Amino acid sequence: MSDALQALIALLDLEPIEVNLFRGVQPGDDRQRVFGGQVAGQALVAASRTVDEPGRNVHSLHAYFLRPGDPSVPIVYEVDRIRDGKSFTTRRVVAIQHGKAIFNLQASFHDLEPGNDFAQPGPSDLADPVSLPNHQQRLEPFRDRIGDWYDKPRPIDIRYVPPDPLVDRDAPIDRQSVWMRADGVLPDDPVLHACIVTYASDFTLLDTAVRPSGLNWLMDDMMMASLDHAMWFHRPFRADHWMLYQQQAFSNSSARGLAGGSIYTADGRLIVNVVQEGLFRKAR
Repeated sequence: MSDALQALIALLDLEPIEVNLFRGVQPGDDRQRVFGGQVAGQALVAASRTVDEPGRNVHSLHAYFLRPGDPSVPIVYEVDRIRDGKSFTTRRVVAIQHGKAIFNLQASFHDLEPGNDFAQPGPSDLADPVSLPNHQQRLEPFRDRIGDWYDKPRPIDIRYVPPDPLVDRDAPIDRQSVWMRADGVLPDDPVLHACIVTYASDFTLLDTAVRPSGLNWLMDDMMMASLDHAMWFHRPFRADHWMLYQQQAFSNSSARGLAGGSIYTADGRLIVNVVQEGLFRKAR
């Protein structure tokens, strides 16, 4: 397991401070605001810690980013135990900093039970992820522009399937695909795997939403922020195995962009669907 992945696991290991109250630490990065995937992953951990039924795993979550998170202070997560049913559990989580809500999440948990099994299969003709450039190889031409951030280790190994928006800027399209996996072997804890995929799902969707305009976070002077995020978990998976994240832009209007994605196992099984809306403005 890489040091960066160990740090991510520690970041997701919330401190219980009272019944239904948890505290999440910050990674110590030099950021202007908290990464959206971090607060979403930590909030899902908080919700999961209050689900008492063994084997009852998250099947959906819906979240709103309300205020920019302050990366210099911890985040307090308050869990509301909305419902404990015979096969479903519902939780509401509010993330709080400086006495104000910065994030709101509602998650539903469901027992595994028999039923029909159908899903559209994933693509089978894409390049093997190991053959594609890793993070540093991909960004090598832009190293001077990125600065110290270039050398920062990443807990999630992400490989872009061509065409890469940084390289093929003359051909704006409305979709992109990436391979991703945790950079190391994870414990056999389905909650941890779900929370890590929740964390990772926020990395590239906003980039996808602006692809029809030929824009990207590195080369264009833009302010980008997540507004809301929804996920549906369909089947068991491991976040330390390669997963294909197929994404598509749906709409851009009123400085907002909407994109969605489907996450597949390497053998084409659909495991997660994601939808996210973001805000895009010219940086001032």
